[in-house]
Amino acid sequence: MTAQAATSTRHDLATAKPEWLDGLWLILPTLLIVLGMMVVPLIGIIVVSFWTQTGFDINADWNLDNYRILFTEEGKLYRILVAKSLWMSFSATVAVVLLAYPMAYFMAFRIEKSKLVWIILLTVPFWTSYLLRIFAWKVILGFNGVINSGLKVVGIIDKPLEFLLYNPVAVTITLAHAWAAYAVLPIYVSLEKIDRSYLEAAQDLGDTRWKRFWRITFPLSLPGTIAATLLVFIPTVGDYITPTLVGGTSGIMIGNSIVTQFGKANNAPLGAALSCVMMLAITLAVCAFLAVIGRKRLKAADL
Repeated sequence: MTAQAATSTRHDLATAKPEWLDGLWLILPTLLIVLGMMVVPLIGIIVVSFWTQTGFDINADWNLDNYRILFTEEGKLYRILVAKSLWMSFSATVAVVLLAYPMAYFMAFRIEKSKLVWIILLTVPFWTSYLLRIFAWKVILGFNGVINSGLKVVGIIDKPLEFLLYNPVAVTITLAHAWAAYAVLPIYVSLEKIDRSYLEAAQDLGDTRWKRFWRITFPLSLPGTIAATLLVFIPTVGDYITPTLVGGTSGIMIGNSIVTQFGKANNAPLGAALSCVMMLAITLAVCAFLAVIGRKRLKAADL
């Protein structure tokens, strides 16, 4: 190689752009929206959480007073609400996944034609407003609602069942219905992508239907199931509309307390600190869940 060629090669290497820069302009609009609508407000929430507020005056000097409140006896109620919110969201997520999996399995393995029609029919109830669906459950579970009225007509009860509404159970049921479609679709996609030849081979080797499901179908659909679990669990922890409408005093969640701090209590720094603690709790719960799933998958792979 001549000196001129070597110099030209070094110049080309120096001026060459990384491959990832070629498509940067394609994601730039989305990146700017994410930065402006998510990252910047999140940073603002974190900054405000280190401020304090007395009446209408905000002290912008950084301190840990809000976090001290949350982790002392004064903040016991907030800690209870965080744990309660995680438990209610977990219960709703389990109910959603248990109901969504059979529906997704039916569409993936039992429906051979017009699958798009079935998907559309599944999502039709979710075309209506989220608030309308909550009010519908309020009508169903109310003292004079569909369930109580039906039981009265049949003669099973003499007075309305009060435990159906304004409690954590009502919130869990409503959340489970509201987020059902978000769980069915990712599970359906995972089930649809499974190579049917695996199932045929297992059948030829003598596996029963249940063995084929537990050894092949379920493990291969686990990514979609995990995605469905996260899609339901993360948003429902911070829900405050559903507890407000059907939860009553015993069914409130941490989201209601955060809204109160930003609104009626006029204490945005404490509300921001509650938000940060809630985000940290959700992150830890999700990481623990993924760690457990990952460990079980490694053990299954070793076997």
